[in-house]
Amino acid sequence: MDEMDYSHANARIRAMKSRLLDQQLLDELTNKPDIDALIVALEETAYRTELQKAGIEYTGILQVETALRRDLVNTFQKILRFFREEEEKISIRIILNRWDLQNIKTILRGKKINAHHDEIQENLVPAGELDYAALIELSEQPDIRAVIDLLATWRIEYARPLTRKLQEYLEIRDLSILEFAMDRFYFENARFALTGGDNYSQSIVLELLKTEIDVANIRMVLRVVRDRIHVEEPGDYLIEGGKYLPHDQLVQMMAARSIEEVVKELIQTPYAFLAEVNREDIVLERISVLERELERFMIKKGCSSFLKDPLSIAIPVGYIWAKQNEITNIRIIARSIMGQVPETEMQRVMTHV
Repeated sequence: MDEMDYSHANARIRAMKSRLLDQQLLDELTNKPDIDALIVALEETAYRTELQKAGIEYTGILQVETALRRDLVNTFQKILRFFREEEEKISIRIILNRWDLQNIKTILRGKKINAHHDEIQENLVPAGELDYAALIELSEQPDIRAVIDLLATWRIEYARPLTRKLQEYLEIRDLSILEFAMDRFYFENARFALTGGDNYSQSIVLELLKTEIDVANIRMVLRVVRDRIHVEEPGDYLIEGGKYLPHDQLVQMMAARSIEEVVKELIQTPYAFLAEVNREDIVLERISVLERELERFMIKKGCSSFLKDPLSIAIPVGYIWAKQNEITNIRIIARSIMGQVPETEMQRVMTHV
């Protein structure tokens, strides 16, 4: 894509970025006494149109969730339309297709605990290749096997790793078997699509992807160590191609006797921030706290793309991460208000960039 194309698309994306909510406004939203007050405040922002449309069908938290979901999908589709070259669309799609991964995982988790399909549907965001109608149909399948069979019937690529691992899952009933198979499939395919040539834009997306692989590997190591899983073949648990953590170091971390040892191993790496987590959480092996910090690190890294070449794909990449984070923060606020969660706790789980 030539410079003129980028300058035009990125100028439009910068205008969209200016409408993102700033820290002060997000803080004001956390102070709202109830969900109706939150809706009134959000109607003064870029979410006004979708909130009003959603208000015809829903009220309360459902109105907010529906508006946020539609706004996110519309925004990402608009970004894709800005780019005419297929090569550039590939990079954007790789980022957006993470939503397919997340949505399928959400459906599988829902089926595992026999959640009602309405409950599953509330947590779906059709921002990838799978549209809302397809996700609804998947969520209404009777069980995990039926979900995978339907994906295979539709020739959705994630059906391949899921089908290969289905029997193993049915024997052990550990959902992480299926989730890891999907993660590995996604990362390997994305790496392959982005490798080759000296395309600067592709290199920006590839760098982020490699960091995500590191994060996925650390999460797996934390789980293996906490659950004292006996690992015969470490390669079965790790994804190749991370940015900062070589395979040998990850294998060594997997043999650690405690989460505290794992965190110490990371002190000489960009993931040293995990050592700053409350020591009690580390000693008691509350890995969800560490996972939240890893997620926060990834969001900040994604948003920092804004600082790179303004005439490259860095601007849409940064915007996608920032928009996604904004929606997540608003959902945390809405659900916390409904659950009467204290403001300090709400702030603790939000990510500010």
